Amino acid sequence: MAETIDAIVKAHRAGTLTPRDTVARSYARLREYNDPALFINLRNEAEALAEADAIAKTHADRPLYGVPVAIKDNIDVGGLPTTVACPAYSHKPAHDSTAVARLRAAGAIVIGKTNLDQFATGLVGVRSPYGVPRNPFDPAVIPGGSSSGSAVAVAAGIVPLALGTDTAGSGRVPAGLNNIVGLKPSLGLVSTAGVVPACRTLDCVSVFALTTDDAWIALAAMAGPDKADPYSRARPLGAPGAMGTRIRLGVPIASQRLFFGDQGAAAIYAKAVERFAALGATIVPVSLPRTALSIPVYYIIAPAEASSNLARYDGVRYGHRAKLAQGDGITEMYEKTRAEGFGHEVQRRVMIGTYVLSAGFYDAYYNRARKVRALIKRDFDQAFAEGIDTILTPATPSPAFPLGSMQDADPVEMYLNDVFTVTLNLAGLPGISVPAGVDSGGLPLGLQVIGKALDEATVFQVGAALERA
Repeated sequence: MAETIDAIVKAHRAGTLTPRDTVARSYARLREYNDPALFINLRNEAEALAEADAIAKTHADRPLYGVPVAIKDNIDVGGLPTTVACPAYSHKPAHDSTAVARLRAAGAIVIGKTNLDQFATGLVGVRSPYGVPRNPFDPAVIPGGSSSGSAVAVAAGIVPLALGTDTAGSGRVPAGLNNIVGLKPSLGLVSTAGVVPACRTLDCVSVFALTTDDAWIALAAMAGPDKADPYSRARPLGAPGAMGTRIRLGVPIASQRLFFGDQGAAAIYAKAVERFAALGATIVPVSLPRTALSIPVYYIIAPAEASSNLARYDGVRYGHRAKLAQGDGITEMYEKTRAEGFGHEVQRRVMIGTYVLSAGFYDAYYNRARKVRALIKRDFDQAFAEGIDTILTPATPSPAFPLGSMQDADPVEMYLNDVFTVTLNLAGLPGISVPAGVDSGGLPLGLQVIGKALDEATVFQVGAALERA
C-alpha cells in the first residue's frame, strides 16, 4: 500500500511513524520489488537512515518532513554519480542541483538515482544500458520514458515522490502509462541548474507523485527564481482552489484527436470530457491546427540542440559538419559517435542535429522549424485569448505497447507517443497528467490538463477535480 506525502508527513508529526521508519520501508519495498534496472545508483541505506534521524530533530515543520524521494539520473545529487545512462559520461558532482537542494531543504531524503532513456532521449524507457525498469501493471509492456525509473518507483510504492525531466513528454508520458500523476511546469518556474541538458530551450524538471496534492507540495518546494538558470522566472505560484462551475474547458475538435486507431483510448477520453460537463464545466471545442506538426518540429529542434550539447563527448566537430554538407564524413562521424558508448537513439539524434545545422540546411530545416514552433505557441495563445481556462487532451494516444514492438531503425511509433505532450514544451506551457482509468486490457491511460504559462494553480485546480471525480 503506497502512502501519500500528506499522510507520511502527518504520521511523522504525530509520532506514529518516524522518518527512519519511512526510509527503511522504502528500501525494504525496493528489495521486495526486486528490479535491478530501476535504480542506476542507490544511496547507502545506513547513510540515508542517519540523515532521517537528523531530520527528525530539525525539520518537523518542513512540508516534506522525512519524505523519501528518487531522482532521475540526469539531475545532480551531490556525492552520487550522474551517468545519464551513459557510463562513458559518468561523473560525481560535488553539489546538488537547485531542484534537489530545495527538496532537501524542505525535508526530503534522497534514496537514489533512477534509470532513464540515455541522455533523456526517448519516450519508451527501454533505451538504457542499465536495463528496462519493469512496468508494475504488466512486465511485458514498456514503462514509458525517458523518466522510466522515477515513474515506476512511485507507481510501485517504493517512494511517494520522484523527480524526472520533461523535454517532450518525459514526465507526463510515463506517468500516464503507470497510473500516477506527472507534472511538467512552465518553462523557467523550476530551475534546471544542475540538470544535464537534453534540449535546453525545452527542458523542465518534472514531478511524479500519487496525487495532485502531493505534486503541488513538491512544486511549491522547488519553484522560484535561480540566478544559475538563464530561463528562470520569478512568479508567485498562487494556490489551487476548488474547481468552480464557471471553468471553460477546451477540448480539441474531432479531427485533431489523434488516437491512431485506438478506440479504447478515444472512449476513455470522451468519458472524461463527459465527467467535466457533469461537474459543471463549459466544454468548448478548440482548434490547435498545428498539433500534428509538433513532432517533426521537435525532432528537428531537439536533435540540433543535442548535437551541440554532446559535441565534446561524441567527437562531432564543426569540421565534420562541413564535410557532411558536402556529402562526406558520415561514416567517420558515426564511428566516433558509436565509439563513445552512445545508444542508437542518441546516435540518431546527434547525426540528425548535425545535418540540420550544417551549411546549406540551416534555413531549410532548423530555421523553418523555429518559425513553426512560434505558430504552435500562437495556436495556444489564441485559444486562451478566447476565454478558455484550461485544455484537456490525452496524455498519450494509446496505452503502453509491448516491449520489442518497435524497431530501432524505425522509431516513428515511439515519436508518435508524444503527439499530445510535445506541443506544451514547444510553447513553454504547464501540463499535468492525471490517471484516467484502464483500457480493456488492464493498462492505464492518463489525461493531460494544459494551462496558460505560469498558471499552474488553475492546471492543478482542474486536474484535482478530475482526480476526485
